[in-house]
Amino acid sequence: MSFTDQQKEAANSTEGYWSKQSKLVCWRKEPNSILSTNNNEWTDWFADGELNTSYLALDYHVEQGRGEQIALIYDSPVTNSKQTFTYSALTELVAKFAEVLQKQQVEKGDRVLIYMPMIPQAAIAMLACARIGAIHSVVFGGFAAKELAIRINDAEPKVIVSASCGIEIEKVIPYKPLLDNAIELATHKPSSCIIYQREQLNVPMNSDRDYNWEVLMNTAKGIAPVSLKSTDPLYILYTSGTTGKPKGVVRDNGGHAVAMLYSMKNIYGMKAGDTFWAASDVGWVVGHSYIVYAPLMAGCSTILYEGKPIKTPDAGAFWRVCEEYKVNALFSAPTAFRAIAKEDPDGALMNDYDLSHLKRLYLAGERLDPATYHWLSAKSQLPVIDHWWQTETGWAIASTPFTDDTCTELMPTKAGSAGFPVPGFNVEILDAYGKALPANQQGTVAIKLPMPPGCLATIYQDDERFKSSYLSTHPGYYVTGDGGYIDETGYLFIMGRTDDVINVAGHRLSTGEMEEVLSGHKAVAECAVIGIHDTLKGQVPFGLVVIKNGVEESDDALISALKSKVRAEIGAIASLKGLIIVERLPKTRSGKILRKTLRQMIDGQEIDIPSTIDDLQVLDELSPKLKGISS
Repeated sequence: MSFTDQQKEAANSTEGYWSKQSKLVCWRKEPNSILSTNNNEWTDWFADGELNTSYLALDYHVEQGRGEQIALIYDSPVTNSKQTFTYSALTELVAKFAEVLQKQQVEKGDRVLIYMPMIPQAAIAMLACARIGAIHSVVFGGFAAKELAIRINDAEPKVIVSASCGIEIEKVIPYKPLLDNAIELATHKPSSCIIYQREQLNVPMNSDRDYNWEVLMNTAKGIAPVSLKSTDPLYILYTSGTTGKPKGVVRDNGGHAVAMLYSMKNIYGMKAGDTFWAASDVGWVVGHSYIVYAPLMAGCSTILYEGKPIKTPDAGAFWRVCEEYKVNALFSAPTAFRAIAKEDPDGALMNDYDLSHLKRLYLAGERLDPATYHWLSAKSQLPVIDHWWQTETGWAIASTPFTDDTCTELMPTKAGSAGFPVPGFNVEILDAYGKALPANQQGTVAIKLPMPPGCLATIYQDDERFKSSYLSTHPGYYVTGDGGYIDETGYLFIMGRTDDVINVAGHRLSTGEMEEVLSGHKAVAECAVIGIHDTLKGQVPFGLVVIKNGVEESDDALISALKSKVRAEIGAIASLKGLIIVERLPKTRSGKILRKTLRQMIDGQEIDIPSTIDDLQVLDELSPKLKGISS
């Protein structure tokens, strides 16, 4: 069936299409009810079906004779260690830790908070929760105590699973003091904490509350997976926020399983035995979906990488991993490849490795600017696929698809585009009044209901916030919060969050367009354009640019050339108020540039410092340069 036919069938016969796709799952009880509406006036998928996610990811493959195949590869350049786990070995460890949790009185529906670095025990804990029907909530390792306490209060976990420390390149980050402080700050107190003591740091334990991971595992025998309803929650994942109560996105078991298996086949073209690498973190949705659950459900080997794209040890780190484990598809954020391009502008290190097994590169997490797309395409000679999705959806809303369901040939990619809406996601571009816009006109990107399987079920303990955040603006649509357009051939372009559209003297301008022009200059490694206050025009665009290594042109000459480039390619109305060259940009740990924080700094407002910032020092470096600019 062609991609176009799949799109049409998913739109015209929603239940029939997803009934077919549900056959990808080995159910305990196959569903008869494919699509229904729940008490929250929201979609339930496969409501009467029963399954177990841990079974699908582990035991099922052992039963299919793949027990000795590598399931999980742990590669840690920061500790100079590597480890592999077969499906049989990983199943045994997960079954044992499930019993450990059970002995801590964790039952179906209880929450378990996981505060871990990128080590195998994080994935084992997640899968063990799924095995007994506990709801895990993974919090990015190293989160500040205050933010961790907020999540503890919201999720109310019975048990917290953590490690003694994390490692950032060469720096050891003690987790236990952060955890202890968070529990002290929180009004909810867990009944126990299970701590994995790493070789790099052995921490003192609280004898009334803390248990040693290894000690508990040494006496565990293992338990079988329980049967769960399709609509039973699998996990809560909090979206990153700067202030206030974060949104706990709830994912169910059944719809999630169908979406994961569907996407591994139809978006990533993976089959059992392939090696899939999502170079992300288990604290983010990418890590949930495509480090832990989807690759294992699909019978692939998945990689858990405790390192960086650069400095562990150099900009060839990703290519070394791809060669060593014969990676078939690599998925990471554009930020990672921009960092690689800055350190190795000619892509010379790529030539040091055998990448013959690598078939495709997938990028998501932020917009893939055309300059990075072209650089990566030229240097790798591989299909570079920008695809767009959100924590809330759990998998791709849009991607460049295969031409048909044999998954052998891709449709052409287009620079700046996230591809076509995936079957099941009925994407429309709406104006301020909810009216659909024609091709090539920018507006709000919205998804006509119903959403396909695998998307959020609600916001944890806050159904009203779920409705007000996503469903109330344009009834009948899920509003993504992103702006963009669909061109005359059906390609979707995501231009950034709708609050990144600025109003200059009555003209609405996309900062994403201006960033695209700046990043098209051969000297630019990455950039950010933000709207800052202007008494006369309301807002004006201001640019910050990071330059590639080895550029000899003077800063003044570059600034002049870049300003002229924006004016020439967009128009006089887009003239930059100013542009400065900086060493680096402030980002979240997932690689998103902190545009709101930059605006606040320039406009002299009180700064909301996000809990997710990767490096506070970069704000200190920028502060003197940005102070007083808008005045």
